[in-house]
Amino acid sequence: MGLRTDAEAMLAEMIEDTDFFGWDITLTDPSGASAALVGLSNDINHMIDPDTGEIITGRMASVSLRMSSIIAAGFTGFPKNVADLTSRPWVVTFNDILGTSHTFKVREAHRDRAAGVIVCLLEAYSA
Repeated sequence: MGLRTDAEAMLAEMIEDTDFFGWDITLTDPSGASAALVGLSNDINHMIDPDTGEIITGRMASVSLRMSSIIAAGFTGFPKNVADLTSRPWVVTFNDILGTSHTFKVREAHRDRAAGVIVCLLEAYSA
């Protein structure tokens, strides 16, 4: 085993262990295929302007998923932005800490092929 293989195994423990930070996330591709995964998620409704220190209105949501788990779930590709507004996007759904479900579409996806993780920046979505 090399260091990258070891790192991918550690990544599984860090982001998929629901006893720690792992969170249930549903991923749906544009064809409608869906799978239950575990990863990291966040959904922050207020941000601070770093120049002024003032709270500004905004929403920043993202998920981090293991690339190997996406493939193991049967997907043939990875989440990405679908710019064509007439096409179905990649969709991510997860509950907040109070159990309320929120649905997002993938706005950006950043793959780290060395570590085996993909970080998806999200925006609110309603089908």
